[in-house]
Amino acid sequence: MAISLGNAFIKNFLGKAPDWYKITIISFLIINPFVFFLVDPFVAGWLLVVEFIFTLAMALKCYPLQPGGLLAIEAVAIGMTSPAQVKHELVANIEVLLLLIFMVAGIYFMKQLLLYIFTKILIGIRSKILLSLSFCLMAAFLSAFLDALTVIAVVISVTVGFYSIYHKVASGQDPNTSHDHTTDTHVREVSRDDLENYRSFLRSLLMHAGIGTALGGVMTMVGEPQNLIIADQAGWLFGEFILRMSPVTVPVFMCGLLTCALVEKFQICGYGTHLPENVRRILVDYDNEERKSRTNIDYAKLTAQALIAVWLIIGLAMHLAAVGLIGLTVIIFATSFTGVTEEHALGKAFEEALPFTALLAVFFSVVAVIIDQQLFTPIISWVLTLNGNAQMTMFYIANGLLSMVSDNVFVGTVYINEVKSALVNGAITRDQFDMLAVAINTGTNLPSVATPNGQAAFLFVLTSALAPLIRLSYGRMVYMALPYTIVLALVGLAGIEFMLLPMTEWFYDMGWLVHNTGEVMSTIAPAAGH
Repeated sequence: MAISLGNAFIKNFLGKAPDWYKITIISFLIINPFVFFLVDPFVAGWLLVVEFIFTLAMALKCYPLQPGGLLAIEAVAIGMTSPAQVKHELVANIEVLLLLIFMVAGIYFMKQLLLYIFTKILIGIRSKILLSLSFCLMAAFLSAFLDALTVIAVVISVTVGFYSIYHKVASGQDPNTSHDHTTDTHVREVSRDDLENYRSFLRSLLMHAGIGTALGGVMTMVGEPQNLIIADQAGWLFGEFILRMSPVTVPVFMCGLLTCALVEKFQICGYGTHLPENVRRILVDYDNEERKSRTNIDYAKLTAQALIAVWLIIGLAMHLAAVGLIGLTVIIFATSFTGVTEEHALGKAFEEALPFTALLAVFFSVVAVIIDQQLFTPIISWVLTLNGNAQMTMFYIANGLLSMVSDNVFVGTVYINEVKSALVNGAITRDQFDMLAVAINTGTNLPSVATPNGQAAFLFVLTSALAPLIRLSYGRMVYMALPYTIVLALVGLAGIEFMLLPMTEWFYDMGWLVHNTGEVMSTIAPAAGH
């Protein structure tokens, strides 16, 4: 039966999303102008933030780019922000956009090596606790020197590879044939329980790795972009940054690893699922077949990819160029030395990252609204009225709460700028400034693991093609992150309250740190994204 043109428009709007979801988005679009013009722009700004978080939470119903993009376009149209401010945010975050475009594609061309290495780890370590700790430690170590998005892109690529290997066999197909692993239509009934357990197993490893990027990223000045901005403001070099953060970051790191082991042992919040034996046998058989069928051509490709991996680590650790540009060199090297020269083969590598790149551009539009409507100003002003330990504590808490709903680089930059102004104006001493800088950095990095929009690595996972495969929704990510959120946030708070001042004074006494009485006058570096 033919449908009317009007119904066709309604059916096409947001495609296969449920009707209730479509009505909700339309309601948002209708309500926002009324709130902005008739109630209060400040209230409308916070309403937009909540609505955007809703689109992220419903990512499995509809990819957030479309509904979030409609909200962002409307915000610009009614004057909540301007195209110039949106462009400013995009330009300021050009490095993270380049990273997503080029580095994630570069990782795609190194999948053979990554799958080879991680298959050995997965089938070699039978203890789920040790395996989880290995993933968490690996991600933490790499994120201390590399970008968290690069690290999580590697983990996503490997996880998709593991998933597709078993999915092919569970669907009754040969592991080496082409196969659509996004549908369970052909999965045999006897394999469905194993598949669900395997999904749970992969979800837990992915979450441990994601938390690892936060544990490692907070420790060094190159771990996260906001770390660089704060270090630049404070005039800290690499070693001094590690020392000043250590009263908070070291206890958090140890407690984070302990949490990893405990949630696995006691099967808390969706953790504790072991690799099903049937799946392990399939992975072992796959590894054996791959080894038997591997030719010199394959070994040459693996060798080339290993050398490129060495270049990648050196380039990123020494910051020889912007992360995205290093990713472009990886694409060029990997394709040149592994025989990938066709345009259509190159195009596949960009399919994963470009939707998220567009979504991140929409996210920065929402950040532009936050800036123009000064949504954080009341909180910042109130915190600056406090004194002593209370000020440090509230800086940590306020940064944590705001980073859960916004760009943590933006939050860190705003706060360090305000603290710098207070230092220059003589409102605080240099020692106070140093303590507050630690509170700001740890506040933006630790409590923000609570939500996917708090950590770019988590948001990347949520909106990747992997999330629906392993049934990882926004709510499930928040639920699985909950034990870590509680532990990291509270241990970090305890570090700020009880460890920061005495440990810093001890560092002074030992001569490892020196009092800096000069004012910090450097210009804040442009925010590079999460």
